[in-house]
Amino acid sequence: MTTAPRPTNRRAEYAELTRQAILEAARALFTEQGYFATKVEQIAGTARVAPATVYAVGGGKSGLLRTLIVSAVNSQENARLLADIDAATDPERLIGLIVAASRAKFEQWSPLMRQVVAAAPQEPAVRESMEIAHDGLRGGLRLTADRLAAMGALGHGLDAAQAADLLWLHLCNAAYFIRTDDLGWPLDRSEAWLNAVLRQQLLGR
Repeated sequence: MTTAPRPTNRRAEYAELTRQAILEAARALFTEQGYFATKVEQIAGTARVAPATVYAVGGGKSGLLRTLIVSAVNSQENARLLADIDAATDPERLIGLIVAASRAKFEQWSPLMRQVVAAAPQEPAVRESMEIAHDGLRGGLRLTADRLAAMGALGHGLDAAQAADLLWLHLCNAAYFIRTDDLGWPLDRSEAWLNAVLRQQLLGR
């Protein structure tokens, strides 16, 4: 999540602490119970606030989910990653960087994203939040592809758009779910395989 500006007074400090408590409660309950099974009253009880405060702060469940995902996409950590991608000068290290980053994000967010994927077909607001997460990842992958193209590193006659598609095919959440759930691969094996395959497919090495 993004780091909020430092509150200027006790009232502002309390409001920010309350907001963080509500968001943390929502994330925990969405992950443990699923989106539909979680009630606003449960979020309020876990955060030790009134249900009306949950609505005032987050606009209900869909607003809280959207805030969680937007905060993750716009985090300072993501901004640093994008800066590192843009400054990369070694193609193989860049691929290693984006693979490691995708693994770390999957470890951090997959419990919640499993519930988002499960709820999205039935709830348009959840589907919108999922699309925000996907757009954030696609942006990072397209920047990676553009940087590889700018370095003249792409092989096999690939252009940046094709390279971005290959990165998405291997690094999106659905691909990680296949490797971890269907194939039973540990993340160490997945990361090693991704580095080898993406270097071969993108760089021709």
